[in-house]
Amino acid sequence: MSLKSDITADMKEAMKARDQVRVDTLRSALSAFTYKRTESGKEELTVEEEQAVLQKQVKQRNDSIAEYTKAGRADLADKEKTERDILAKYLPVQKSEAEIREIVKTVLAGLPADGRNQGAAMKILMPQLKGLADGNLVKQIVGEELK
Repeated sequence: MSLKSDITADMKEAMKARDQVRVDTLRSALSAFTYKRTESGKEELTVEEEQAVLQKQVKQRNDSIAEYTKAGRADLADKEKTERDILAKYLPVQKSEAEIREIVKTVLAGLPADGRNQGAAMKILMPQLKGLADGNLVKQIVGEELK
């Protein structure tokens, strides 16, 4: 079963429950799927492509939360947090900072001393952690471990 069908079913339930925030958030996700499908010219998106679309939407929400918090708009930040949490439900469980740090240490230990830099580490790490960890967090941890 695809994420699209899960989201569609959950949106119908939210409509029945008159949960407008949930309806709007799920509707925006379905719209993003349609946009991506049209953009790529495909008949249907793969599960990985659907996850990538949702991850992008979650990242956008995280960026908005940071900006709204910085601007002192707690009301808008709370709305974005709610939407982010609704969308995150459909993504795989993210790895914890400790789990990411262990993976980073393992990868760095496997790199030759002269080739041990952030770019080389990220090139190996990101395919392993795709969809399981935020790239900015991985980059931050790699930077800390290289010091």
